[in-house]
Amino acid sequence: MCPKNHNQNHKEEEEDRDWRQEAINGGSLKLVNLDTGSNGWASPPGHLFSLRSPNYFTKKHKCPSGPWLLHPAGVDWLRSTSKLDHVLSRADNRVMNALRKQHSARKSFVLAVNLQVPGRDHHSAVFYFATDDPIPSGSLLYRFIHGDDAFRNQRFKIVNRIVKGPWIVKATVGNYSACLLGKALNCHYHSGPNYLEIDVDIGSSKIATAILHLALGCVTAVTIDMGFLVEAQEEEDLPERLFGAVRICQMEMSSATFVDTATNKSVAPTPAATHSNRVQASDLQDDDDYEFCDVVQNKKTKGWSIILQSILLPHNDTTAATTADAFYLIVERLSDIVVSIHK
Repeated sequence: MCPKNHNQNHKEEEEDRDWRQEAINGGSLKLVNLDTGSNGWASPPGHLFSLRSPNYFTKKHKCPSGPWLLHPAGVDWLRSTSKLDHVLSRADNRVMNALRKQHSARKSFVLAVNLQVPGRDHHSAVFYFATDDPIPSGSLLYRFIHGDDAFRNQRFKIVNRIVKGPWIVKATVGNYSACLLGKALNCHYHSGPNYLEIDVDIGSSKIATAILHLALGCVTAVTIDMGFLVEAQEEEDLPERLFGAVRICQMEMSSATFVDTATNKSVAPTPAATHSNRVQASDLQDDDDYEFCDVVQNKKTKGWSIILQSILLPHNDTTAATTADAFYLIVERLSDIVVSIHK
C-alpha cells in the first residue's frame, strides 16, 4: 500500500477541523469568551482543575490537570416534552450529522455527556468531546469506553468550580467539588461504532434536583466550570486527566432549542421566547424513594441541612421526615429568596 502524500494528509486535517468547527458553532448555546462571555459556553484549560497526582495514593497530593484528552466539539442546550435519551442516535443530532460529512480516512470518536434536567419541560445540557486520533489501547479512557456499565459507574467523575455566582450557590454546591456521578445518580451508557454517550439522570436524586433548582433560580448570575474524567483508582492510572471540560457562562434558560421527540425535529429558540429562567417548584419531578447522592451524603451538606433547618423550617413542621426531605424543602425556600433578591 502506497503511503499517503503530504497533500492528502493536509486535506484530511482540514476536514477534521471543519467538522468540529461546524459542530462547535452550530448549537443554540454559543461559544463565548472564556473570561467575559455570557449566555454561552467556553473551554476552561485543564490547569484550573486539581486532580489526583502521581503520588496521590501515598501522599494524597493533587495537582493541576494537563491538557484534555479529547477536544471540545460543541454544546447543546435542549428542551423537550419528555426526557431526551441517546441524543447521538437521533436523526436530527447536528454533531453526528457534521461528523458524517467527513470524508477522510481518520476514525473520529465522539464522547457526549448528556445532563438531563427534570421538569414540566425537560431540558438536556449535552457536552460533546471528540478526537480524530485513536485512543491508546489499554489506557484508562479506552477501558472506560469499552468496559461494562459497572466499571463505568465506579469511575465516571465530575469536578465542579463555581467561577461566579451568589454566595448561597457557592455554599450549597461548593466552590470546588468532585463527585462520582455513576454512583450518585442513575447513568445510562449508549455506545455506537464511533461514539459513547453518557445520560445522567439528575431527577434520580431528590437532593440533586433540589440543588439544581436552587442554581437554576439564579442561572443568569452563575458561571460554572465542569470537568469530566475517569477516576484513577490504581497507581498505574495516575495522574488523573480530564477527558473534557466546559464552562457554562450565565446561561439563559430560554436559549434552549426545542426538540420534538415525536417527529425528530429541532426548533431553534426565537427572540420572542418567553420561557422563564426560573424552574418552578411545580415543574420539578417529585417521585418517592429517592436515595442520597454520594456527592451530598457528606458532613458538609448534612451540617448545612441541620443549621438551615433550625433557621428556616417552623418548629412544628413535621413534613421533613428525613434529612433529604428537610434539605429539599430548605433549598426550595432558599431558591425563592434568591430569586426575589435578583428580581
